[in-house]
Amino acid sequence: MDRNTAYDILTSMTKTESLLRHARSIEIVMRAYAEKLGEDVKEWGITGLLHDADYEAYPDKHPNVIVEKLRELGEEKIAHAISAHYTKWGVDYENDLDKGLLACDELTGFIIACCHVRPEGISTLTPKSVIKKLKSKGFAAKVEREEVYQGAEIFEVDLREHIQFLIDALKPHKAELGI
Repeated sequence: MDRNTAYDILTSMTKTESLLRHARSIEIVMRAYAEKLGEDVKEWGITGLLHDADYEAYPDKHPNVIVEKLRELGEEKIAHAISAHYTKWGVDYENDLDKGLLACDELTGFIIACCHVRPEGISTLTPKSVIKKLKSKGFAAKVEREEVYQGAEIFEVDLREHIQFLIDALKPHKAELGI
């Protein structure tokens, strides 16, 4: 699958700017991790882009609609990673793509929330400040902290280093993402 096809699938089910920006942010960080790990950058990016594609249109069926569509298109590896991007779904993590998506999803959204309450946005954001905000249950309350911690553990990355990596991947896109 190419990115244009993936983007068409995303926008056929997702209309809100905030969810489109979230999809783009996960695409960015997944591509960065693929490059770092010597993985398929296009595949990892498309996985990030499509991971929540059905969330808005089919919230009660998420992620089953997008997973089924990807399987119909022969994209089993991407489909499996998307089916596993929430620990409570009980899907096995078979490879770094699965683990990377889990580790990046909630935390990237949280980092972006942190950017929105800082006058300088992402420009001066540090892991220390993100970790401090993670401990504040009232801040970005919908972000499941346990998913953040389990994601880093399953992906076998140090949380502080992982946060810094995500910040560094997002910074060049701060204007596009509004952070």
